[in-house]
Amino acid sequence: MARALLVVDDQDRPLVPHYERVLKEGLPARRTAAPKKVLVVGAGPAGLVTALLLKRAGHQVTVLEANGNRAGGRIKTFRRGGHEEAAQPFADPRQYAEAGAMRLPGSHPLVMGLIDQLNLKKRRFHYVDVDGDGRPANRTWIYVNGIRMRREEYARAPRRINRSFGVPRARWDTPAAAILRSVLDPVRDEFSTLGADGKRVDKPLPERVRGWARVIQRFGDWSMFRFLTEHAGLDERTVDLIGTLENLTSRLPLSFIHSFIGSSLISPDTAFWELEGGTAVLPDALLAQVRDEVRFDRRVTRIEYHDPDRPSSDTRHVGRTGPQVWVDTVSEGRDGPVVREQFTADAAVVTVPFSGLRHVQISPLMSYRKRRAVTELHYDSATKVLLEFSHRWWEFTEADWKRELGRIDPKLYDAYRTGRAPVDGSMLGAHPSVPAGHITPGQRTHYAANRAVSREQPEATHVVGGGSVSDSANRFMYHPSHPVPGSSGGVMLASYSWADDALRWDSLDDEARYPHALCGLQQVYGQRVEVFYTGAGRTQSWLRDPYAYGEASVLLPGQHTELLPSIPEPEGPMHFAGDHTSLKPAWIEGALESAVRAALEVHTSRPLRRPA
Repeated sequence: MARALLVVDDQDRPLVPHYERVLKEGLPARRTAAPKKVLVVGAGPAGLVTALLLKRAGHQVTVLEANGNRAGGRIKTFRRGGHEEAAQPFADPRQYAEAGAMRLPGSHPLVMGLIDQLNLKKRRFHYVDVDGDGRPANRTWIYVNGIRMRREEYARAPRRINRSFGVPRARWDTPAAAILRSVLDPVRDEFSTLGADGKRVDKPLPERVRGWARVIQRFGDWSMFRFLTEHAGLDERTVDLIGTLENLTSRLPLSFIHSFIGSSLISPDTAFWELEGGTAVLPDALLAQVRDEVRFDRRVTRIEYHDPDRPSSDTRHVGRTGPQVWVDTVSEGRDGPVVREQFTADAAVVTVPFSGLRHVQISPLMSYRKRRAVTELHYDSATKVLLEFSHRWWEFTEADWKRELGRIDPKLYDAYRTGRAPVDGSMLGAHPSVPAGHITPGQRTHYAANRAVSREQPEATHVVGGGSVSDSANRFMYHPSHPVPGSSGGVMLASYSWADDALRWDSLDDEARYPHALCGLQQVYGQRVEVFYTGAGRTQSWLRDPYAYGEASVLLPGQHTELLPSIPEPEGPMHFAGDHTSLKPAWIEGALESAVRAALEVHTSRPLRRPA
């Protein structure tokens, strides 16, 4: 498992440089084997890259995608046009926003290399907010236990917020991130060292492998809550503080290893990037190269395969030299009658999430370990609520607010500051820049019924990018890192939540969800943001998505060692790819690692020498 995490082979040799060469130069030349007929199930990034590599190597590839018009899986951009020819989702036709993947770590070499290879334009994603000159500002908000504070202020003087959680006196003056770092650093010492500049440096291979192996052996079946309380000795009030501010509350019952890996990546020290035009330009570019091979509106219902190495009482395939895989599909009748179609091939690469694969009949039965993984692999939920505003008010100074509110009413700026602005919803979308026709009567009704009670008006946020955190239902809020050319407005990620926090949004329809999200923003940023709300919003619940079946595999304690070793293993001519088959679930990098691995398996007619 340590080798799989570090992507090295059973001799502790790094596999990523080889994978990078394959992505750039193609699969190695074959000497004698004839081209194969291959089915790829699923047109997410793993499926598209697998298909592209096999096609370039001369194999006959067909991609089966259940979605009627969209490729990309959990890469999904709310936008006009694109390969899916989508209708305009926002009031401003130039605006777009991410339903799925929105930030790409610069430390992920396969993704960065593929972006360059496809000539896509990337720019910095500001995980930490910046000022007008692009320098880190750290001025976004923390709003918890009724206390509002700038992040920079909390970093200097955390006592007020820390005491509100009831943490012991010894931790009153230590920020939550520093407390978490102090208990995780001894674990990191197993595979890395702290340099003179204060930055972590990995130990050389294979010492790094042995270090990670010790971590997995020690904590592989622990939850994050157990680690923080039993191993680190933190009291539950301090765990509450860390969970709320460092996005661990929803993950406390889940695997320590998963959250430990994530805490090293999702941090202010990581350089993140985004793609101009939205992350969906990546599947756009991939699909353009395999479009003739993709069959949309083909949901796989049954897979039958012949494994010559597995004894079977079924004599139908004895001595068979023809197809080894039979796949039944059904359309969903979007444009006419339901169509059933069968596809045959020499091999198949299955990339759909295991939560979806559970609904596919597979004959003969796969190995017990594989079936157990398909049944038990845990998938988390995640929900986004995006709201459009006619002006990027999060970038405003107080002078900007005074000018723009004055365009509605010269007295309105002071009315908001003194808590005398109307609270009946009449100011919703009141700014002249807001186009008419998008705020429905239902939204106004829900807004008037659920508006924030507090009339407090904080100062202008005045940041670019970054995000705020709250203990309200909204939890995490992110500002766009860059304006859309030609548009004065912007789409804000008003709520980003996971696990139980996400489920609390999923019972609301859009008419209620958007006003609720706006009210949550007002608790953090002030009532006056209402005047720029256009009424246009978009939301994505990955658990309710009929093709995703969840946000990503987020493992339970013990699943790294109990389930993951068998997940990527082939079953006869069936191979498996997707981020859930890697140790980077929820990341495009994991999907690409798995795509190269599966393509090599099919191409070379043998499983790779994966980590023992």
